Amino acid sequence: MGMFPGVVLIVVLGVFLLSRWINILKEYERAVTFWLGRLSAHPKGPGLVLIFWPFETMTKISLRTIVAPVPPQDVITRDNVSVKVSAVLYFRVVEPSRAVVEVDNYLYATSQLAQTTLRSVLGQADLDSLLSERDKLNAQLQEIIDTHTEPWGIKVSMVEVKDVDLPQEMQRAMARQAEAEREKRAKIIHAEGEYQASAKLAEAAGVMSGNPVTLQLRYLQTLTEISVEKNSTILFPLPIELMRTFLGEKP
Repeated sequence: MGMFPGVVLIVVLGVFLLSRWINILKEYERAVTFWLGRLSAHPKGPGLVLIFWPFETMTKISLRTIVAPVPPQDVITRDNVSVKVSAVLYFRVVEPSRAVVEVDNYLYATSQLAQTTLRSVLGQADLDSLLSERDKLNAQLQEIIDTHTEPWGIKVSMVEVKDVDLPQEMQRAMARQAEAEREKRAKIIHAEGEYQASAKLAEAAGVMSGNPVTLQLRYLQTLTEISVEKNSTILFPLPIELMRTFLGEKP
């Protein structure tokens, strides 16, 4: 009976150690291990992984792509317009050992780097470029952030500028500018139509002037079109030459 408590203690200690030693990692997880504080050569996993605690410790790292929102940043563009810009950052860990050893918290560090880079890069662009050339700015942001996170074992695959919030005064000014542009295009199109119509009328007048019968037929066709509309009043235009005769003018 005196040995029973000791056996129970050994069994409990053994179960406890086995629970700490036996670890199961998912397909997208890796274990960065340290043996007496020294980094192991290669991460362990996935599957069944033995960690001989307390001499060996591990840090789990996920290899899945992380989608991190970049909070709205106050940006002053190159043409001195204050805007709020938010973005989305896509990145993943490609070297788990570096992500643990080279940086304290790779998630926080990558997020802070994205915020500062967003303010720096977009501050060098004017408002028109920020609104119309997002693909170019996204590629530039991705390249800069990826270069800085490479020593941490982080691969930035994509950066997307999501929202650009403009001041109300700037929105009204842009609306007036767009309205003026539409009016300008409408006037140009109307003038172009008038020009083409006048050219066609001049061409038709040239054809009709060569044959008086054609002009008479056109006159009768016009009267026919007026009569179809059931108008109570029909105007008969008189030739100017006839009016000159009554006025005693010489043709």
